[in-house]
Amino acid sequence: MNTSSASLPGGTWTLGDSSVTRFGYGAMQLAGPWVMGPPADHDGALAVLREAVGLGITHIDTSDAYGPRFTNELIREALHPYPDPLFIATKVGATRDAQGGWPTARRPEDLRKQVHENLGSLGVDTLDLVNLRMGDAQGPRPGSIAEAFETLVDLRQEGLIRHLGVSNVTAEQVAEARSIAPIVCVQNMYNLAHRHDDDLVDHLAADGIAYVPFFPLGGFTPLQSEALSRVANRLQTTPMSVALAWLLRRSPNILLIPGTSSLAHLRENVAGAGLSLSDEDVAELDGIGH
Repeated sequence: MNTSSASLPGGTWTLGDSSVTRFGYGAMQLAGPWVMGPPADHDGALAVLREAVGLGITHIDTSDAYGPRFTNELIREALHPYPDPLFIATKVGATRDAQGGWPTARRPEDLRKQVHENLGSLGVDTLDLVNLRMGDAQGPRPGSIAEAFETLVDLRQEGLIRHLGVSNVTAEQVAEARSIAPIVCVQNMYNLAHRHDDDLVDHLAADGIAYVPFFPLGGFTPLQSEALSRVANRLQTTPMSVALAWLLRRSPNILLIPGTSSLAHLRENVAGAGLSLSDEDVAELDGIGH
C-alpha cells in the first residue's frame, strides 16, 4: 500500500523550514515492554517504519531514551540514508534507570550528552528537531526552563540542531522559551478528555507554531469513554479513529504522532484519522472535555 503525503489525513504543516504531514508516526511503541529493551519482533518493527514512510508520512517522533537507544537504532536500520522529505523529531531531558523509570536529566552536561547520543544512534550530523522535555511522569511542573533551554540554543548555534521545541510544559514555560529563542512546536498531553491546553493550542496556531499532542486516548473515565464509544459506534468505526479525527479537526496546527508496532494498526490509524465528523459528532465529543 503506497500513497503520497498529499493524500494523508490533515494535509501538511510547515514545521520550521520543512513541510511535514500532519499525520505523523510516534516510534515509542517499537521498543520492548515499558519502552525498555528491544522489540519482540525486530523485523516487524522495521516493516512498520518502512510502511510509515511508504504511506507518505514525513514526520517521525522518537527519543534516544526509548529502549534506551533501540528505537533510534531501528529507525536508522530501517530508513537510513533518510529520504529528503523525512523530518525526525527527538527529545531530551530525561534518561532511563534499571527499573524502567524516567529520571530527569536536564543539567547542561546531561543535555549535551543526550544530543550527541541521538546524533549517533540516528546516524546524522544534525538533528531536525529537539524537544526539551520538562516536568515529570505526572505532568508539567512550574519553574524556569532557561538554563536547560539555553543549552539547546547553544547546541543549535553549534550546528547540531536545526529546530527547537518544548514538551510537557506550562504555558508560562512556553512563553519563557520563546523569549529566549524561536520554537517550532509544543508537545504536551492533550486529547478529548484533557483540554487544559485549549487556549495554548489556539495561541500557538495564531503564531504558526505546531502543537503535538501525546496520549490521544489517555485519561478517559468510564463515563467519558462511553460518550466516545457512542460516537464511534454510530459512525461504525473505532474510538481511536474518532479521537484522531477530532484532533485533526480541532486546529490546523495540531500534528498527530500515534504510535503502534503493528502494520495493521498503522494502516487503521491512517484511515481512521481521515474520518469525516459532523457538527453533531463534534458537539457530542466536545462535551467529554468540558
